[in-house]
Amino acid sequence: MPARNTLLTAESSTRLLAAARAARPAAYAPYSGFAVGAAVLARDGRVFCGVNVENASYGATLCAERAAAASAIASGVREILAVAVVGPGGKPCPPCGICRQFLVEFGPSMEIILEDGRGGLEVHELAELLPGAFLPQHLDEAGPGETEAER
Repeated sequence: MPARNTLLTAESSTRLLAAARAARPAAYAPYSGFAVGAAVLARDGRVFCGVNVENASYGATLCAERAAAASAIASGVREILAVAVVGPGGKPCPPCGICRQFLVEFGPSMEIILEDGRGGLEVHELAELLPGAFLPQHLDEAGPGETEAER
């Protein structure tokens, strides 16, 4: 498997995809039937998994990528090198816009590995998928307590 990030080896990419595949059956997707598994790779080599968790109130649904990242964050991780996402067969399942914004906080240059459920892969850098991301430094530009009208 191609690994574009020099910090991400073919072995770690394979391990990450295997973890995402293994997580996918635990997804809770009674409304869409669209089960997704994800796994994130922390800088220290640990892998954290997540699945999508749907809710009758659709806006309360949690995507697999955010579930995996939240698990890592709860364990003290602050830098994510890569995320693998495995959805139902047919085509790669990219992170939604909310997940992209959530993930960029923990690694703007992280690799996004997408599998189509049939072995086909796509690898992207998160910055490709979220150009012009809102980053922590944008908050620094305003200064504490400063409003738009005060600038």
